[in-house]
Amino acid sequence: MKNKLWVEAYRPKTIDEYVFTDDRLKAQVEGWIKDQMIPHLLLSGDPGTGKTTLAKILINALDIQDYDVMEINASRERGIDIVKNKINGFAQTMPFGRMKIILLDEADYTTADFQAALRNDMEAYADTVRFILTCNYEMKIIPALRESRCNKIHISKPDRTEFTARAATVLVNENIEFDLDTLDSYVRATYPDLRRCLNQLQMNSSTGKLVTPHATGANENELLVEATSLFKAGKILEGRQQLMQYISLYPTRIEDTYKWMYDNLDLWGDSQSKKDTAIIAIRNGLAQLPLVGIPEISLAATLIELTS
Repeated sequence: MKNKLWVEAYRPKTIDEYVFTDDRLKAQVEGWIKDQMIPHLLLSGDPGTGKTTLAKILINALDIQDYDVMEINASRERGIDIVKNKINGFAQTMPFGRMKIILLDEADYTTADFQAALRNDMEAYADTVRFILTCNYEMKIIPALRESRCNKIHISKPDRTEFTARAATVLVNENIEFDLDTLDSYVRATYPDLRRCLNQLQMNSSTGKLVTPHATGANENELLVEATSLFKAGKILEGRQQLMQYISLYPTRIEDTYKWMYDNLDLWGDSQSKKDTAIIAIRNGLAQLPLVGIPEISLAATLIELTS
């Protein structure tokens, strides 16, 4: 599939292809499909864990035609006028089939006013329209939506072994030569975001062999892969410098970097006591972010604690 993005080529298309981490959720979704009806839904979970994919599988399984579906990415369209004009305009007309569905991706980017207006629409058009909201951070959704209007579904991240196996399967299917240590660096840098992982694997295997990207001219994901490789190799100072370069170029990724440090506790020590110490250092660094003002200083101090 050289001319197609792997993330699209390997995206599950049916309920049987979708990898559930919770059997109860699978049974619930299968029940909705059997009944050919869903409630309003709020799908939450880490980026790249399959929230939008599950939403689209549901829409297809319910046999909702394209003209009865509206998709909105709230990270780009989040003004209150989107609700007043675009969503209202679509919702107030009768569906061609059984129902209309409005899929609102990245709903946690919207304001409280946007969400309050959306709540009103959910009530006004409940007979003919179902809303499916996806978000990374459930607590950024107002209580009226997340607690009473929507059926909440949390998409748990796969364990790292499963994540690695899925990435390796794609590489094997694409006839890419790779070693497990190089693949592990990509997994550590992108977990649990499989979409991000596959994009990076495809970008760095164009010769038929998976390589570790070099820092010079690398994008933000490649910089993190390179930093991961350096820490794994015991090149602590170089790894620190690489991570500091990463944050100086992409300062908005500071919280994601702390999450990466937490997801890779074994980089900071094999024993449980060292991992416990690392967790406290990471917690303290996060707590200092709003106080220090310059994120690089907090990150530098945290890295010193982690690698001393």
